Amino acid sequence: MRNRRTAERIPVTWSVDCETDETFLYASIANISELGIFVLTRRPLDIGTKLTLRFAPPGHQPFVLQGVVQWINPVRVLGDNPNPGMGIRFVDITRDDRERLVQAIHVIAYVREQEFN
Repeated sequence: MRNRRTAERIPVTWSVDCETDETFLYASIANISELGIFVLTRRPLDIGTKLTLRFAPPGHQPFVLQGVVQWINPVRVLGDNPNPGMGIRFVDITRDDRERLVQAIHVIAYVREQEFN
């Protein structure tokens, strides 16, 4: 299986609010990159759903970003899926928000690297 990701994902455990015109979902971010996030949830939204994401990395100003559901990992009947959720791609992100996001990700990656050295 080929990895199509172009940006490194950093594991995190952050709260995120996901809002559409019809839905408000409190969930958790499992990993983040400069291109998007994976949201752990037992109720993933449909592919193509546009939503507003609100989250605050520790030590950084909160983000309010737009995203679209790119793929889902649904809950399976037999419970053999330990990571149900949805992959969300950021859309319409401003240059300033992208730079802040990249900076936050680099800080997290650096701190984790220092913890293991």
